Amino acid sequence: MTARAPTHLSPDDLLAYRLSQRLGPVHARQRLGIEQEYEARVFGQDHHSFHLENWTSAPALIRTCLRLSGLLHRGQDNSRNLRVVDHSFRVAGLPAAFDGFRILHLTDLHVDMDELNLKQVIGLIREVDYDLCVLTGDYRKLTWGPIDAALDGMDRLRRAIRGTPLAVLGNHDSIRMLPGLEDQGYRLLLNESTVIERNGQALYIAGVDDAHFYKVHNLHKAGDDIPAEATSLLLSHTPEIWREAAHAGYRLFLCGHTHGGQICLPGGIPVTLDSDCPRALGRGHWQHNGMQGYTSPGCGTSVVNVRLNCPPEITRHTLLCSSG
Repeated sequence: MTARAPTHLSPDDLLAYRLSQRLGPVHARQRLGIEQEYEARVFGQDHHSFHLENWTSAPALIRTCLRLSGLLHRGQDNSRNLRVVDHSFRVAGLPAAFDGFRILHLTDLHVDMDELNLKQVIGLIREVDYDLCVLTGDYRKLTWGPIDAALDGMDRLRRAIRGTPLAVLGNHDSIRMLPGLEDQGYRLLLNESTVIERNGQALYIAGVDDAHFYKVHNLHKAGDDIPAEATSLLLSHTPEIWREAAHAGYRLFLCGHTHGGQICLPGGIPVTLDSDCPRALGRGHWQHNGMQGYTSPGCGTSVVNVRLNCPPEITRHTLLCSSG
């Protein structure tokens, strides 16, 4: 039973109290402290990784280059041309009750970036059949500043999602968004897990906090309650923890963050993935050490609302039993 918040708290103190109750005092202090110290920095905590989305001059520079090359309007049109991509996982040991189970995967929505893109996402998901919706982070346009516009967009999206969606936070998302998102009906998994039961059988789903910029993921805590022999799926914002996740025993791994490159060379070759992982993990299906993963190029856009040679997608994964 959750303790009632003390009365007469200031908004900041109430937020700190709610986060402490929800995450535990250490995780709450760590995430808030890192945000306050590092938000809007171009370089990450290691002072070597470059974060283009934190460079305030980047949008104007990239937009100018695209305008001069005649690609700006085409890229904007591409970013709003969403599609639903169907993908199947064949999973050895999958409980029979989950054969044909469909997971709608949304990621990198950046809901306050482009109103037309958000309307496209909402319209599409209302037409798609699925059993569970999962979201793998980056709901806000910027990596710093106000959260109200992002929460408003996520509220509109929530009304279009059937059932209780499971979600994790990304490097664009402030931990200050957590109470608002949960009040809207999203179930956030921040180094936590939950179980879905069907006909007496179980599918375990875990989620970790951002592993890209904030480095506050904890796979040990997320998987503590998952039996070793169970079929388990991990939600992570970024593919960067693929090795750790595979050794932890997850069968499936869903993530985003890379945008598939967003602005790619002909043939879909990404200029950058902004992720410390092999390029083979930058988009689509991949495997490592017995674990299958899927990196979605995402629904929205970051820095500038354009896509070139890298269409946005809403992914629907179907789980299928496999004897292999």
